[in-house]
Amino acid sequence: MQKPPVEGEGAALDHRGASGWQLPEVHPEGRKFVLGVAAAAFLSYFIWSFLTWPLIGLAVAVAAFFRDPVRVTPLGDDLLVSPADGVVMAAERVPVPAEIAGDAGLGAPELMRVSIRLGLADVHINRTPIAGTVRQLVYSSGRFQMGDGDKSAERERQHIVIEGRDHRRIGLTQIAGTFARRIVSFVKPGDMVAAGQRLGLIRFGSRVDLYVPDDMAVQVVAGQRVVAGETVIARTGGAPLPRVIRH
Repeated sequence: MQKPPVEGEGAALDHRGASGWQLPEVHPEGRKFVLGVAAAAFLSYFIWSFLTWPLIGLAVAVAAFFRDPVRVTPLGDDLLVSPADGVVMAAERVPVPAEIAGDAGLGAPELMRVSIRLGLADVHINRTPIAGTVRQLVYSSGRFQMGDGDKSAERERQHIVIEGRDHRRIGLTQIAGTFARRIVSFVKPGDMVAAGQRLGLIRFGSRVDLYVPDDMAVQVVAGQRVVAGETVIARTGGAPLPRVIRH
């Protein structure tokens, strides 16, 4: 008989299992785009045949962009796992966004922020860093803005606050890309989530910020590649990483 899921985790146990590689599925959010480009490729064969192969290649690229691979998530209330695939841009102490800085949010004026840059080749499905309950979800349409620095706060973004089972609260911010902007959410306030659960995606997105509680030590450094739902970003009682060795 299958063991019943732990309370708060049943919604997302499908992403755990055997760690062997398997061909990723295309997320439903992206299938309409793949079908649209594939249909254009089919029609071009009868009208402008020189476009057929480029459009087929584009359909494959769009399918790869919206791929949704299986992830195996380490469990533990003392761990924060990465919310996104990509490269760590910075791990630094910064002011918390005003939208989630109050007592109803993270309850701290400053926290360590781990910023992860997503490239076009990265998986764009975002995942929950801890198991718990979604307490806040604040969306801002923003405006078009170049760059990955502080001006990214002017772009479309979504702030999410999750309260763990130990009542520790973490925050993350999804920041959309410069031109193709669209943040899609799979959760809402009050939802119970598991660590590593799919929480949303950024269509052609550029960055995800994770705000780490003061009692947790960051375990990654700038330049390190991380994997959503698998890489441990921070842990309780862990020592920070003061040095790195580049090979």
